[in-house]
Amino acid sequence: MQEELEALLSKHWILKSEDRELYYQIRDHAQEIRKFVTERLGCPMIENQLLIKVERIPAVPKPFMGIQEFRSPREYAFFSMLLMFLEEHAEDQFILSQLTEFIAGNLPGGGVDWTSYQERRRLVRVLQYAESQGMLKRTDGSEDSFVESQKDVLYENTGVSLYYMRSFSEDIMHYRGLEDFLNSGWYEVDEDKGLVRRHRVYRRLLFAPGLYRSEGAEGDYEYLKNQGARMREELNVLLSLRLEISKGGAMLLLSDDSGLGEAFPGSSTMSDILLLVLDAIQKRVQSEVWKTDVRDCIVLEEPEFDALLREVRSENLSRFSKVYRDLPEGDFLKEVKAQMMLWTFLSRDAEIGRLRLEPSCAKLAGRYVEA
Repeated sequence: MQEELEALLSKHWILKSEDRELYYQIRDHAQEIRKFVTERLGCPMIENQLLIKVERIPAVPKPFMGIQEFRSPREYAFFSMLLMFLEEHAEDQFILSQLTEFIAGNLPGGGVDWTSYQERRRLVRVLQYAESQGMLKRTDGSEDSFVESQKDVLYENTGVSLYYMRSFSEDIMHYRGLEDFLNSGWYEVDEDKGLVRRHRVYRRLLFAPGLYRSEGAEGDYEYLKNQGARMREELNVLLSLRLEISKGGAMLLLSDDSGLGEAFPGSSTMSDILLLVLDAIQKRVQSEVWKTDVRDCIVLEEPEFDALLREVRSENLSRFSKVYRDLPEGDFLKEVKAQMMLWTFLSRDAEIGRLRLEPSCAKLAGRYVEA
């Protein structure tokens, strides 16, 4: 069951049309998988003739949980309009000009100027993402030709877009903020019974690189300490994961045969750079230049952290790939911090206006071997 559960927890969905073998493998284990995801994660599992999907609902939202292909809120707006269009146009095929007219006529806040190259490029990113997820098939024409000269493109609606968005059991029009969406699956559930806390803890562990005491409910960490032994055994048996708990939180370490999600470190130069940064952070802690707080975090001013990144860059620049050797210093700092936030090594504390290095910074490090 490990392979099938890993696939459902790593991908948005499994489409029968694209991976028939895996689709039927999962259906064979559907009862066991549904038991785990509903009892431990509190997440619904959708199963029909088109696809199988686990509704992965985060407990603590993170930047990496967004659609990484999108670069602006505008693209999320276009994507929402695309989903509405596909729901209203269930026929197999449509042309791009139908979609652009629909968006221009229905987008809140006014129309869209499709003579703008930037707007066309944004829409194409949305369409390419929808294609990659199996919601659309381009049958004639080129998206590049639309970007360059607004030429039409013919698409096929596969029908699976109906299941992309999460389903709600109540009217969401009265929701006023993010918390309402996060808590919607737990309304009328008595937290004292432990269900909500259990679901939160499992989601925080499986849907993010780490569970930190510095964020979320303190009761989650207490649950983790009390139930740690049982969770270790279960997660190891089902997913070949090793649960490591420290005073700053917890994280799951992947075994060699685990295929769950994307792992760090990878084989890219950026992974190497982040390992070098983590090594530099640990050296500052060991020398007591930087001190950890009671939750194993390091809180510091951004210029101080930028100085460390400049030092790492200066000492190792000759070993970087050409892309990073040629990258201007300011862009280098920005990209490294963005990647550290993506992997939750780093966060920005909005209340005090400082950066926070999370406990996971102490778990990994790397340095180049001298020739």
